[in-house]
Amino acid sequence: MDFALSSRDALAEALLAAGPSAPTLCEGWEARHLAAHLVLREHSVWAAGIVGGPLRAGMERRLASMADAASSPADFAALVATFRAGPGKLSPLRAAKVDAAANLLEYFVHTEDVRRAREQWAPRALEGAYAAALWGQLLQRSAVLLRKAPVGVILVRPDGVRARARRGADSVAVTGGIGELVLYLHGRGEHALVTFEGAPEAVAALRGFRPTV
Repeated sequence: MDFALSSRDALAEALLAAGPSAPTLCEGWEARHLAAHLVLREHSVWAAGIVGGPLRAGMERRLASMADAASSPADFAALVATFRAGPGKLSPLRAAKVDAAANLLEYFVHTEDVRRAREQWAPRALEGAYAAALWGQLLQRSAVLLRKAPVGVILVRPDGVRARARRGADSVAVTGGIGELVLYLHGRGEHALVTFEGAPEAVAALRGFRPTV
């Protein structure tokens, strides 16, 4: 199953349900800014500036302009429809394997960025194969996401499966559902339902750390 495609649809639906001015967990962004980011990422050379470099300022101006133009429900729906339609013809993301590698975790996290920015929310029940796909990608990226962690980290699922995400003299076990662990490792710790177990000093150090996305 193409989980990246179904995740794209879930994210588009979350955006439409929230509306253009809804808050998100992305600091300073409403839903319309997040939608603009998603479209730019797949359709514009401005996306090269997302993580830094000389195009960053230009990208931020372009994103703000697109977000401003999507303030009304109709214009916002059109922007989300552009995202839902998929990447441009020349984008490498049109290849299913590239799309899955680049977007599976991205779309899950951003869907929760929309869902969990409101006062009342509940974790989604994840279908088994989808959760397994998220887990596999998370393990592949965990060493990078935790590269600056002050202690070792062991990820623990509710079913007891454990994975060492980062080695260290002192280690902390972070326990949570697969989706919750994805969010924690992507810097959403304040909104992820996880628990910590280890030496008090190690737990305190990890609680003060935010993974680098």
